[in-house]
Amino acid sequence: MSAGLSVQGLKVARNGKAVLHAIDLDILPGKITALLGANGAGKSSLVLAIAGVLPATGGAIAVDGQSIVGMRPEAVRASGIAAVPEGHQVLGDLSVEDNLKVAGSHLTRAGLRSALEVALGTFPELRDRLQARSGNLSGGQQQMVALAQAVIARPRYLLADELSFGLAPVVVARLVPVLQNLASQGVGVLLIEQFTHIALKIADKAYVMERGMICFAGLPQDLISNPEILHSAYLA
Repeated sequence: MSAGLSVQGLKVARNGKAVLHAIDLDILPGKITALLGANGAGKSSLVLAIAGVLPATGGAIAVDGQSIVGMRPEAVRASGIAAVPEGHQVLGDLSVEDNLKVAGSHLTRAGLRSALEVALGTFPELRDRLQARSGNLSGGQQQMVALAQAVIARPRYLLADELSFGLAPVVVARLVPVLQNLASQGVGVLLIEQFTHIALKIADKAYVMERGMICFAGLPQDLISNPEILHSAYLA
């Protein structure tokens, strides 16, 4: 069985318009993979397709050799994939604790207690805010809740879409090591990040997407050495 989250020839349409054109991308266990590109390039559509929210019109998606094409989002999560959508999305009317418990609803009671402790160990800032309404938290705290939910799900692969969206640099600096720590524990991470210097600094591999297609796949250092590749993609 091949290890990794593999996307091959993936095609996706939204509202009858093709948005992803034969995407090939691999996310390996224990590695951080950066996906870069301008707004509207198709990055979020790729995450939604992998997560089972958008149906594929062609191609393949496999987790450790097992196809997940056509699976509902809950089945995709059960296969070991956790997605953190853009915009630090949380259930705003629920408390922080209830948001975390929802993420661990598939666990046994003992398993949930253990997972909660791991999540709160990762984000001790949330321990004193467990009863707070999640919608009242700052953007940075909400992103911590969203990442903590992913930690509780105990994924093999984590898809982080625009981790730093709307956040102060000091908050981003707090969150990035969490992804590095997850990777060090064997989790494969896909990082979509508007601050390319952050993504390239911590990534093991990088992809650049332009108009629904992959226009670069290689080492981060290659992008750092050839900035015109990114420049072209962001002006497309």
